[in-house]
Order: sequence, then structure tokens, then C-alpha cells
Amino acid sequence: MGDHSVNTKANQEERLRFIQQLLNDIDALEELLKSGKIESGIQRIGAEQEFCLIDNTYKPSKKAVSILEAIQDEHFTTELATYNLEINLDPVELKDKAFSIVENQLNSLLEKARTFAEKEENKILLCGILPTISKQELRLDYMTPNPRYWALNERMKGLRGNDFSLHLKGVDELTVKHDSVLFEACNTSFQMHLQIEPSDFISAYNWSQAISGPVLGVSANSPLLLGRELWNETRIALFQQSIDTRNSSYALVDQQARVSFGSDWEKGSIVDVYKNEIANYKIILTKEIETNSLEQIARGETPKLPALNLHNGTIYRWNRPCYGVGGGKAHLRIENRYIPSGPSVEDEMANFAFWVGLMIGRPKKFDDMPSTMDFRDAKANFYKASRTGKHSVLVWENQSYKLSELIENVLLPVAFEGLRKAQIDEKDIQRLLGIIAARCKGNTGAQWQIKNFRSLRKQMKRDQALRQLTAKMLENQSKRLSVHNWPMLDSDLAKFPRHASRVGDIMSTQLFTVNENDLAELAIRVMMWKNIHHLPVENNHKELCGILTWNHIQEFKKNPNKKDTLTVADIMIKEVYQVEFDHSIEEASQLMKEKEIGCLPIVEKNTLVGILTVKDLLEHEAD
Repeated sequence: MGDHSVNTKANQEERLRFIQQLLNDIDALEELLKSGKIESGIQRIGAEQEFCLIDNTYKPSKKAVSILEAIQDEHFTTELATYNLEINLDPVELKDKAFSIVENQLNSLLEKARTFAEKEENKILLCGILPTISKQELRLDYMTPNPRYWALNERMKGLRGNDFSLHLKGVDELTVKHDSVLFEACNTSFQMHLQIEPSDFISAYNWSQAISGPVLGVSANSPLLLGRELWNETRIALFQQSIDTRNSSYALVDQQARVSFGSDWEKGSIVDVYKNEIANYKIILTKEIETNSLEQIARGETPKLPALNLHNGTIYRWNRPCYGVGGGKAHLRIENRYIPSGPSVEDEMANFAFWVGLMIGRPKKFDDMPSTMDFRDAKANFYKASRTGKHSVLVWENQSYKLSELIENVLLPVAFEGLRKAQIDEKDIQRLLGIIAARCKGNTGAQWQIKNFRSLRKQMKRDQALRQLTAKMLENQSKRLSVHNWPMLDSDLAKFPRHASRVGDIMSTQLFTVNENDLAELAIRVMMWKNIHHLPVENNHKELCGILTWNHIQEFKKNPNKKDTLTVADIMIKEVYQVEFDHSIEEASQLMKEKEIGCLPIVEKNTLVGILTVKDLLEHEAD
């Protein structure tokens, strides 16, 4: 999540000083390029691994900070939520066994995290979106206590002017409002870095944009959010909408999203890319900076351009241009931000090798991307791949390809050539790109999750299906299997016990409701048609105001002459017991026994979200 030492309450004078530093950094970068002081003649790779912490019930944990403190390793850092951590891997020169070196370090650090997590009765999981996340874990008390995150949340809300809205449509549909950027914490990724020659930066960056669609499609691993089956890579839409600072208006105004694929091919140099960012995006975070980048250059020092990097860190390009300093030398790199975490370390390393191979192996005809490919094709490919993954049909050089065919016939040969050009160990090339080829014929992570979730939903309720799915993902990862080798879940699920503790985990969410002003006859007919014994009643503000039970049918039949005039309000029970969705099952059951009621409406902020019946409780107890 970038620089943590930010100014959360900058006054106008401090803000102006920061802006001047930002402009100085732009001038300094321009001077570094002109004088040839950006490192060239060498390429390195690096990566950032985000992962989830889950408790023994396979739900998100709140122990990230305590686990991080126990680990005491500078490779680890916090993320936005208390159930995520991040590993920053060491940069490695791109040659020989570079990918094995990265993979070994990653496995070693994950094992270290696993050891300390177990001491807190936690587990670690690699996944694009944790299947078991619910709205409860998106409340502000799950935000990591770090000034940068709180500042980011307040500035994003201030720019937007109201709460954030989320609307995603896939096989299922999800529409919800939220009051913070914490929905972004659902996303965990495997961010990949590649150092780029300064003179080749724009051509390399445009090429990275062109290949994004197919690389994402074969790597998709995030099809579920809040129990809904949405996009193959739901992270793409979720990330954009969860921190979207644009507000709606009666006027037709083009506004740039802070999470963006871009609007055209880049031109000029990396300086021009940064200039466009400053022109298009408001400055939302500042910090006190004591050094002057231009003065540092005059003294023969290498500036870190802190203002520029802070601003760049608040603009979420899927391919992010980066400036950094390592070993006293400045360098440029591209950060690939769209690849999800998981399904396994082996899959992540295969994605890494595929992307780097494509980047290094770029055919010469793609050096001038504007003359070769329409930007809108590249952008459309990216969003199609996000939605439908391996089932996508993409446009490449004005021809339509099924995604698997494009990868197998066109892009894999380029990746092989690129890795060989970089003199990568041939065994690693065959092993890692072989995983990509096998995935083209087998399952991606998204496909595996969808197939198994659908199967589980035929046997059990949503919450239990999500837990079972998560448990199996954890088991497969521990065996270090790449996803095309993951077996389908069988019917013997006894080794994964149910852990539901809240009414929200077992309630019925497929609701039928009526309005208090509806004709009573309509309500009774609905109950008979759908064979339901309890029918919640709402007022015109969508608030729960009563309930009908099966007994009302008998009462209704006693007044046959009034069936054309009686409303629901005339016969409903007005005093309704209700509980919040995070209420404990045990307490809800006790309440139903004491009050001798057969159902209990479940609400969230006065909005009806489900209903708990005796049948639900009996099924839970039987499990």
C-alpha cells in the first residue's frame, strides 16, 4: 500500500510545499534521463506477495498486526485489513535460475509466516479474494491501525462526497453501498516487477498493456465475492469500484478513475507518463520532505523522488510505471498489478515466467504499438478476460482468437523465446511455461472454484459451501499442486466440520416480502404458492414493520367477505422480534424458544437481509 509516513492533516502551506516538491521531482527525473544516470544494461525481477490470514473456522482473522510483530522480518509488511499481510521479495538479476531463486525465497518466507500464524491459531491462504469474507469483515474495525490507511479512506470519501457504491454483475448480481475503502481489502495479488531499459520504456510499457488481457485470462483466480459468482477475475471490477472517487452528476462529464487501464497508448518517455498523472489526478496524500531532488542531483547524489512516488502510489494503473533506487543507482521498472494471489506458489511463478518471457520476447513489430494495434482492442481484451477468463474471445492483430488458442499458438512461443533470450535455466522454462500450457487445457483457479462451489451449493447452504471450498483450497496449496492438477471435491466432506456461529451464516437469504399496504389476499397467495410459513412485511421505506405466519391463513379464511379490502397491515403481527446478522446462533435460538416464535427476521442497519427459521436451526444442529 506504499509509503506509510504520510501527513494526515496537511494545511494549505504544507500542501503547497509538497506540490513544489512533486514538480521538483519531475524536473529531477527529466534531468536523470537526459544525463544517462538511469541504470541500463541489466534487468532484474522482483515480486510482492499478498496473502490472507484465516482462523480455524476459515474466516478472516484480526491478528495481522500481532503476527507481523512476532515475525520480526523486514520482508513483511501490513496491508489495508487486519486479515492480510504482504511479503516484499528481494530483487534478483534476470538470468539462469532467477525464477527458482524467487520461488525458494517465497516458499521460505511463507513457511515462516505459517509458523507464526499457527501460534495464533491462524492459517495463511493464497487467493485473489477470500471466499469466506462477509460484510462483517468489511467494517472499519477490521482496518489496520495505520495513519496512511485512515488518511487514504478519509481523502477518498472526501473526494467522492458520499458513500461508495458497488454494483457487479456476473452469473449473480451484487449491489451494495459501503462507507469505506475497505472493500479493496478483499483483493490480494501477486505483484510482479521487471526492470526496463530507459530508452525502451514506452515501447515496453505499451506492450505490457497489449498482453494484459491474455495473461490475466489464463491466471484468473477470483470468481466469488460475498458468496456471489461474479467475474472470473472479480478483483478488477471490485478494485476500481471500491476506491472510485468519481461522483455522479446531472452533467455529462468525463472523469478519470483512479483505478484504470488507461485511455490510449503512451508516448514520449516515463516523464510524460508522470506528467499526465499529475495533470489528471488530484493529489490526495502529502508528506513532509526535507530533501530537494534537484539539489541532490547537483551534489552528485541519486534522489529517491519521494513526492513523485507517493503520488504515483495513489494512482492504481494495472501496469504501473515505477522509479526506484537500489544500491545507490536509479532504475525504471513496470509493476504488473492485475495478477491474483494463488492458487499456488507454483501457479504464481508460472504466471511470472509467462509475463516476463512475453516482455523480453516482444516481437520487433510491436515496438511501435500505435501503428500495430488499436488501444481499444487491448483494453477490451483486458475487461473481457476479467469477466469470462479462459472462455474469452480476444482480438489480436485484427483476428479473433479463443484465449487458449491465442496463448498456445501465438504467445507461448514468444514467451519461450524471451526466457531463452534472458538465458533462463531451460528446466525452469519448461516447468513453468508447461504449467501455463497445461492450464490452457485444464482448469484455471477461477474455473476450479466455480465448478466446486456450484457442486457444493447443491448439497449445503452458502456459508458452509464457502468454508468447504476454502478448506480444500488450503489443503491443495499445502501439497504444492498447481491448479490444473487440483482434484474436484468429492461427496465425502466429513473431515471439514461446519463452524457456523452467527445467524448470518445459516439464515435463509432467498426472501419473499410484501408491503404493509398490499392486499392481504396477495400475501396469503404468495405463502401458499411458495410453501413458506413466514412472510416479512416492509413499509414504503423498505424497513421491517411486521410479519405474517401460516396461522394468518386460517384467520384470513374466517373473514371471506373482507378479502377484497383487508390489507397486510390489518392482519400482520406488528411487534416483531429481530436480531442483527452477526448475532450468535445460540442466543437467537434461545430467544426463539423463550418467545415461542417460529422465525426471526435478520437485519443489518434496519434493512432486512434474511430470516432464521426453526428449520434452519434444526439443520444446523444436525450438522
